Amino acid sequence: MAVDDLANLRAFHEGFRWDEIGLLPYKEEGSAPFKAISRQLLFADPRLASELRYFEMAAGGYSTLERHQHMHAVMILRGVGHCLLGDEVRACKAYDLITIPPWTWHQFRATGKEALGFLCMVNAERDKPQLPSDDELAALRKAPRVAAFLDGNL
Repeated sequence: MAVDDLANLRAFHEGFRWDEIGLLPYKEEGSAPFKAISRQLLFADPRLASELRYFEMAAGGYSTLERHQHMHAVMILRGVGHCLLGDEVRACKAYDLITIPPWTWHQFRATGKEALGFLCMVNAERDKPQLPSDDELAALRKAPRVAAFLDGNL
């Protein structure tokens, strides 16, 4: 049996890097609020219709507060932090699994003293993220723990 032309092994290296995988910006600067985060596209194949990505943020870094139609499956690989899921804030650590349902506000923050890194699996074809309106942000901030999270005070 012949090995598929797309079969591949990309070796893991110190610093959470993989062979032949480029380090990419998280998003275009100025497109949305975020801090000290990068991404790597580890896997994309139309036969599976999904992408596996690795995101890493430095201590104090955070992803964009957003929501969208597609769901996410996230596994924390390193570090500790907090994630906003809807109107709840949860502590997260290495090997925790997080499912983010469609249309759920979410954000990750590296609240420990080291980097927070996680795998994220999403649909290959997905909608563009929505940022909260002023009213939606005000509604989220009504929960004291969510306001503390958004202000970086956890």
